[in-house]
Amino acid sequence: MQTYERVIALDGAHNVRDLGGYATGAGGLTRWRSLLRGDALHGLSAADIEALVAQDVTTVIDLRNGHEIALQPNRLEGDARVVYANIPLFAALAPIDMGAADAAGFDMGERYCQALDSCQPAIAEVLATIARAPDGIALFHCTAGKDRTGLIAALILANAGVDDAVIIEDYALTGSVSGPLLGQLRARALTRGASAAFVDTVLASAPESMARALHHLASRYGGAGSYMAQIGMSRRDVRDLERRLAG
Repeated sequence: MQTYERVIALDGAHNVRDLGGYATGAGGLTRWRSLLRGDALHGLSAADIEALVAQDVTTVIDLRNGHEIALQPNRLEGDARVVYANIPLFAALAPIDMGAADAAGFDMGERYCQALDSCQPAIAEVLATIARAPDGIALFHCTAGKDRTGLIAALILANAGVDDAVIIEDYALTGSVSGPLLGQLRARALTRGASAAFVDTVLASAPESMARALHHLASRYGGAGSYMAQIGMSRRDVRDLERRLAG
């Protein structure tokens, strides 16, 4: 039986992870090497790019806004072997746009709930793009691979029948595998004048933040599948999205 590593080892990215191997309510496991979540790809080396292509990455969906991309261009944009799409998602979750905010009263979980409520067209576009992606691996990412990427991953896993507790564990992994990346983001935010307390709150992968988002998803929308229908996704796209992870 083939075994897989959850974290994809790369020189120029720290938080590229596989969504495979998670138990589903149907008694199966999500499929390995179908969907990857990740952080920004501007630092990829030539060897990194070849490794991703060799593993059959065929689609890259960049969730960052134009300012982030201008500062750190995606190394896979323009590669003829990869379908690249930029679908900006909730700029208020971009680390670069949170650098001067006040730590007092800040709640990352509340930000996630706001994103679920206010970014529905973009979320629907991201999920439909993944559902319709060509054969191979689809990789979606933002800057840290935690917030915008985390919400999309949570919706996909929930739609596949993965338990909330497992989704929260997957979210929290950023804190344990992304030390160098989080250190870089922290240093950048501090140089822009953000308080250390605020930066640490923003960059934390606190389980309660994702737990709050999942509770909001269930209580307000009736769960992931119902949410996807309410934001305008077709039944076929919702079904195909689930099939991408079917073991």
